[in-house]
Amino acid sequence: MDEAPQSRDRDWAPRSIGLLIGTLALATAFIAAYVGALHQPTPRDLPTGVVTSDQRALATLDAVRDQTTILKPIEYDDTAAAEHGLLSRAVYAVLSTGPDNGLLLTVASASGPSATSAIKEVLSTAATRSGTPLRIVDRVPVTPDDPRGVVPFYLNVGYVLGGYLASTVLGISAGTTPRSARRAGLRIAALAVYSVLLGIAGAVVVGPVLDIWQHDVPTIAAIGALAVFAAAMFASAIQGWLGVAGTALVILLLVVLGNPGSGGIYAPEFLPGVLRGMHRWNIPGLANDLTKAAVYFDWRSAGWPAIALALWAVAGIVGLVSASLVRGRRTAATTPGRHAQTPQ
Repeated sequence: MDEAPQSRDRDWAPRSIGLLIGTLALATAFIAAYVGALHQPTPRDLPTGVVTSDQRALATLDAVRDQTTILKPIEYDDTAAAEHGLLSRAVYAVLSTGPDNGLLLTVASASGPSATSAIKEVLSTAATRSGTPLRIVDRVPVTPDDPRGVVPFYLNVGYVLGGYLASTVLGISAGTTPRSARRAGLRIAALAVYSVLLGIAGAVVVGPVLDIWQHDVPTIAAIGALAVFAAAMFASAIQGWLGVAGTALVILLLVVLGNPGSGGIYAPEFLPGVLRGMHRWNIPGLANDLTKAAVYFDWRSAGWPAIALALWAVAGIVGLVSASLVRGRRTAATTPGRHAQTPQ
């Protein structure tokens, strides 16, 4: 009579040990990614615009560049091109010769307060040493209710977290892999409705509730719905192919690497190695960039983040449907009973 419990214990032990080892590895990666990326943020190559014909401003940036790698001069043909670079978030600031024969530094702190602060500090020091007056103008400031510019980051952390948690909850309750294309379609529809509702909820919180972006509620809701849906479909596709164990991969990509690599806590130029460019393709970074572009920059530079998030959503849909057609049907054919659970 004692053999059955012992047999169950033997079956349970290896799986539990494996899950604990996987969780240990994931937690270690979390510590390494966050501490490694954020313990000593060091700016490097912060793009700063200058008009080629403005010899005084160009000479100042070249002299600064000879002494430090914090700034990276980006040359433009004329003032209009430099202004477009500032407003499209190609550069954080533009240095020019001012009307009083001094220097004028025009910044867009909404692009990244940490980046513009570093640029202002470096150029203020250089101007003081040379005895040149420096006037600073913030062309696109952050809202006073978000002086550190972190609201887009934390808002989209919530959106992405909500997206993959919704996928995980459906996977646990109904099986990670839908057993037919119809069931996959129902899951996609459910996640789409959920995404719209969470997008609206987040917009209401940062709008009427906290009064941060009161006039941008529809915009934030639309961006939020896209971000939630992209995260949910990405997670659904991974879990559809790998089962509940795929959740670990989702957390690794969206949270462990995604959050510090999003450029939300610090500008990308403050991050080490591969994390510097991660915001251009990972879901948290794209959502953060899209929010800033829409709220502060009149949709300038919004094209790629919007397209990329849509591509993530479409790729997730394709991944989930294909998992249903391959893995789901195979499981349905080999598992007796309509309500049997999908084996993991």
